[in-house]
Amino acid sequence: MNANRDRFGRMTKALSLTLALMCAAPLTVRGQLIDTKVVSLEAAKTMVAAAEAEAKKHSWNMAIAIVDASGNLILFHRMDDVQTGSLDVAIEKARTAAKFRRPTQAFADAVKSGNLGVLSFPGAAAVAGGVPITVDGKVIGAVGCSGMASDQDAVVAQAGVDALSTH
Repeated sequence: MNANRDRFGRMTKALSLTLALMCAAPLTVRGQLIDTKVVSLEAAKTMVAAAEAEAKKHSWNMAIAIVDASGNLILFHRMDDVQTGSLDVAIEKARTAAKFRRPTQAFADAVKSGNLGVLSFPGAAAVAGGVPITVDGKVIGAVGCSGMASDQDAVVAQAGVDALSTH
């Protein structure tokens, strides 16, 4: 009988310890997680509307892409009569700005100054028009525009990003 009581006592302690660890584990893991902001669909719509308004102000036809921090497409907008080659370019500019956490102008400047090594970076568009979306010092996505000269594309992309900070 004592043997059964000892065995039962050990099983109870083991079960208690297991339950304690199961309850404590989520608290430990939760403390290791990072809270991040993300670009919502509504925010993407706001940025596209602002970018389109800027483009229309100058009579520029643009393709406008909004991506998340990983470069995944959230929203794509194609203005009438934009050249079809600009569709993929806008998306690639946005992806570059998000993944490398800097405006694509930085890559264009590097190439212009003779640093051709950046051309070997997978997925790096070395032309202006991709601008990261930064909130609280963290890149949470990017806007990419294409359709005109790259400096014009950058003006439209920046207008999209600026719309998020005014709302």
